[in-house]
Amino acid sequence: MVADRAGFETLIEAAELAARGSSGWCLIDCRASLTDPAFGKNAYRAGHIPGAVFADLAHDLSGPIVRGTTGRHPLPDPTSLAATFGRWGIAADTQVVAYDAGNGAYAARAWWLLRWLGHSRAAVLDGGLAAWQSANHPMISGDESRPASAFPIRPSLTKTVSSADILAHGDRYDLIDARALARFRGEVEPIDPVAGHIPGARCIPFEGNVDERQRFIARDSLAARFAAPAGQGAKAQACYCGSGVTACHDILAMVHAGLPEPALYPGSFSEWIQDPTRRVER
Repeated sequence: MVADRAGFETLIEAAELAARGSSGWCLIDCRASLTDPAFGKNAYRAGHIPGAVFADLAHDLSGPIVRGTTGRHPLPDPTSLAATFGRWGIAADTQVVAYDAGNGAYAARAWWLLRWLGHSRAAVLDGGLAAWQSANHPMISGDESRPASAFPIRPSLTKTVSSADILAHGDRYDLIDARALARFRGEVEPIDPVAGHIPGARCIPFEGNVDERQRFIARDSLAARFAAPAGQGAKAQACYCGSGVTACHDILAMVHAGLPEPALYPGSFSEWIQDPTRRVER
């Protein structure tokens, strides 16, 4: 993707990253598995893009879980998150490129968190590590670190909504569920103890944002996926998923398509179901 004057702010191709090198940039390896907490770190140590640091989904890109209250991946405390970004050497003007194994589901979480703290120079590697490796770009094993920097918290570039917002003003939102259709319908639920979706939501699975190579489809096709239903053009859009991670992929897709940036419901379905008085549809 062609960078604007502010840098890369949505996607970057492997060839573009390789041509520029990683000098001065922060690369973040976001590989993760919801069923194997050690997968990401082990995969990073076995081989990663040279210069990349590793981001742990549960410990770096999420805050502590409070049983009975939060979802599975709460937002981190902003000050703690800023300290993490600073430890990775991200300064006010640092270009950041996040990647994961392929489709960007976890990398988009890092992208969104950077925007949440006001950092615009953040992009996701289109096609992830698979795209990098398929082009025979170099890999390196072991751990890496970068000189620490002071990461400033600036006005947020994105938005959030809470369960209270949805309960009080649900008719004002075009609520988008990024999970697979079978989970949305409540036909299967492999992770959470309750199946179904938040009332009034519509399902736009994040997997549909990419093609068979796990690379984002064309901007006009993305725009068509997220077009507001007839008669709902004035509604504010908000995205959620199981725990606030893959919903960021839908947000990235919409921003990349040139659409207005939707809000994120960070707690998502796993938080919604903590209160049994909140209705669930199937």
